[in-house]
Amino acid sequence: MLKMALFKYPEPRKDESAIENYHGTKISDPYKWMEDPDCEETKSFVAAQNEISIPYLKECSVRNQFEERLTELYNYPKYSCPKKRGSKYFYFLNTGLQNQSVMYVQDSLDSEPKVFFDPNKLSDDGTISLSRYSFSEDGSKFCYGLSQSGSDWVTLKFKDVESGEDMEDVLNRVKFSCMSWTHDGKGLFYNSYLEQKGKADGTETTSNVDQKLFYHRIGEKQESDILCAEFPENPKWMSGAEISDDGNYIILQVSRGCDPVNQLWYADIREMGGQITKGFTWVKLVDNFDAEYDYITNGENVFTFKTNLDAPKYKLITIDINNPDMKNWRNLIPEHEKDVLEWTACVNQNKLVVCYLRDVKSVLELRHLADGSLIKQLPLDVGSVVGYSGRKDQDEIFYMFMSFLTPGVIYRYDFNDQKPEPKVFRRIEVKGFNPDLFTTKQVFYASKDGTKIPMFIVHKKDIELTGDHPTLLYGYGGFSISITPSYSVSRVIFMQNLGGLIAVANIRGGGEYGETWHKAGSVRNKQNCFDDFQSAAQFLTDNKYTRPSKLTINGGSNGGLLVGACINQRPELFGCAVAQVGVMDMLKFHKYTIGHAWTTDYGCSDDCDDFNCLVKYSPLHNVKSVPSYPSLLLLTGDHDDRVVPHHSLKYIATLQDLVGRSPDQRNPLLIRVDTKSGHGSGKPTSKIIEEASDMYGFIARCVEAHWSD
Repeated sequence: MLKMALFKYPEPRKDESAIENYHGTKISDPYKWMEDPDCEETKSFVAAQNEISIPYLKECSVRNQFEERLTELYNYPKYSCPKKRGSKYFYFLNTGLQNQSVMYVQDSLDSEPKVFFDPNKLSDDGTISLSRYSFSEDGSKFCYGLSQSGSDWVTLKFKDVESGEDMEDVLNRVKFSCMSWTHDGKGLFYNSYLEQKGKADGTETTSNVDQKLFYHRIGEKQESDILCAEFPENPKWMSGAEISDDGNYIILQVSRGCDPVNQLWYADIREMGGQITKGFTWVKLVDNFDAEYDYITNGENVFTFKTNLDAPKYKLITIDINNPDMKNWRNLIPEHEKDVLEWTACVNQNKLVVCYLRDVKSVLELRHLADGSLIKQLPLDVGSVVGYSGRKDQDEIFYMFMSFLTPGVIYRYDFNDQKPEPKVFRRIEVKGFNPDLFTTKQVFYASKDGTKIPMFIVHKKDIELTGDHPTLLYGYGGFSISITPSYSVSRVIFMQNLGGLIAVANIRGGGEYGETWHKAGSVRNKQNCFDDFQSAAQFLTDNKYTRPSKLTINGGSNGGLLVGACINQRPELFGCAVAQVGVMDMLKFHKYTIGHAWTTDYGCSDDCDDFNCLVKYSPLHNVKSVPSYPSLLLLTGDHDDRVVPHHSLKYIATLQDLVGRSPDQRNPLLIRVDTKSGHGSGKPTSKIIEEASDMYGFIARCVEAHWSD
């Protein structure tokens, strides 16, 4: 009896004439037309895919139970650390199921909180979000950036804090921007792409180049803003300005991509008569891209920076700008032998809060600013510091701790106490969740080349290692980003009600062990990321946590690339895969929106040697005709202007054509394209719940995980 393919997928037009020539190698690009999101053919293809995937996802047997349980458990108050601006405290609170968190204000920590800014009033469906904000130095003015449908484009508006009334100022075409007020409160620095042609609503694919830095003076039109920095000879460069703690200097970081390196410029506002004026001159303290320099604080002309200069795990240095020669630079806190210096903040005039990462777990210290010496280590459980507030001119700090089993604890440390110690300011509780039923452990497994890779494994206590447990393996591995322990309601339900295990592999390419770890998984070393992830899957199988048919891999963005590459290379290792907003076309990613900034991590096909590396693992170009691929769900959004949707569209079309029509491919190969949705930031709660329910319902169906109360 002849076997028939289980799914009848759309059959999009294949343009056989679409050929790209890379250094003499001709590469077919039959779905190139999908790169035009406004093309009716592209829209029809998206609609046809959703007509298959959405009913399939809704019909998954545990989906509705998962959504009901997720709605119940997600309905808990989510707080941010309070931030003091001027004489008032501000914080965010989502009471549970609000689409967007609300900003509250208090005159003191003991006074009655009042709603200060509620993004939920801006749209009925919650798709307009507060993407960023900044208060003037005295706390009297509030600048806020609004994003629509998850786009990276932001519109800046202004509000008077005391009256709560909006000002007339509006700044458009803002993207990847700083928001730095001068201390006189008369204006702020921001970045925009004012000269970018065409639409800017998040559905375009136009490359983001020629970013400019402007200074906006309150009460004036955007057209009269002062141009402060541009790079016409290097249109892909970007910049960000901040004002020094004493208000006297503008510090400018100039970057050329996502690599942790930047040029360092500054200007003395006093030399302009205390006003930002046209045509002021920058002093280039560092005019190369050899290292990263992150401003921490300054005392008059002596500046403190966090840097990876000759220190892949980072250190603190001081530079006297009156004696700027590198031979005069001094180490304040030298590079640690093992721990990575994640971030530093100045507080209480002469103290430093220093956060290290030790084997992917946060360590928090207080040190003296004068000499970097240790005052004390602040106690933390195994987990992550995920929030912080505190400034040089303030005598208190707040910080939030989180772990796989801790939804959040906010601590307050008051330097005015006779014997200051951290005190619990607010503990976030989730009804129906008992952390004592679960356990977290960290293992170190060997990758293909013998490198030891850390991995967290979370599950119910006292499980038997039978090899039958549904397991979700998550990874990222890129851009020096560290994946530290965090709380997830959907993962808890996967463990609690579907008998699942959660594994998080801290593969190379991330920042978990500093720049050496990052570089070991980037550009022409990118295959190490895939080897590390595949070795994690092998470890979980070999040690009887699960077996291939029960194992799901998951990742988003760069992690979506990870998923795509791994199922191409080792499809037999996995039973299911979910790739969210993934980078799938490694030969052309740099041509769209902000993709050019990723060449620092991936390389670029314009370079022959980079091309020869990229073409070997690019998910779009390495689909295999094998007996069977794992079940696959791709997730993307129509307003994703970070990783444009056609990455996923072209990849699913290729998979369905080369694999999905085979009678041996019994597993689904699906894509879900959400509307009014972007790369992930600002996503309303309703969409978060819907997407997670679709995702875990799909996983449960594909790995045969059964619901249990």
